[in-house]
Amino acid sequence: MTTYLQQAQTGVWDVQASFLPQVYFEGVTRAGGIGVLLPPQPVDGDIAHRVLDGVDGLVITGGPDVDPARYGQQPHPATNAPATARDAWEFALLEAALRRGTPVLGVCRGAQVLNTALGGTLHQHLPDVIGHTHHQLGNAQFGTSSVHTVPGTRLAGLIGETSDAQCYHHQAIDRLGTGLVVSARDDDGVIEAVELPGEAFVLGVQWHPEETLDDLRLFAAVVEAARTYATERIS
Repeated sequence: MTTYLQQAQTGVWDVQASFLPQVYFEGVTRAGGIGVLLPPQPVDGDIAHRVLDGVDGLVITGGPDVDPARYGQQPHPATNAPATARDAWEFALLEAALRRGTPVLGVCRGAQVLNTALGGTLHQHLPDVIGHTHHQLGNAQFGTSSVHTVPGTRLAGLIGETSDAQCYHHQAIDRLGTGLVVSARDDDGVIEAVELPGEAFVLGVQWHPEETLDDLRLFAAVVEAARTYATERIS
């Protein structure tokens, strides 16, 4: 599970730190997996593959906006300052995971990383597109959206035709990355999930499943995919 890298306070300390909210790895452990935290570090393709040698699945977690330079745009005034170290780390891990067939679950920013890595683009500020701020209410308050899955997709098989989703994002997928298909939209038509068809588990959701741990279906799915991947690697 990838992590943040930013200023953080604990006790008397106020330092740059790697961290991840507990609900992420609680979702994994409740689903029967073990979470391994992967903080942003200097990386190249060889290092990314060596990191993935030690894990059976990759969860790219939520966080700040992807650098618009990654998809050939200038930053919108509302776009976060680029987190270049985290971008480099996650893009390298994702590229290696896709080459290896490692199961991947992208959460919020993670879905955007997946789309951008495959050549897609993002809406940098959704209120400019849909005219409201429901997807990101601010002050750490999640909005609830109804997402509607596309029949025949992996996601539809996991969560059914529709589901309530906890959202906190002001950006979203615009042009799809190569090979991706849309697997869910919300009532505004915003893309809420994408996936790569095929045997490998590659799924990105724009919402935050870690905020509703009474529903472990997505975490259970990636843990099960990781278990299958691990068995196949051993055999």
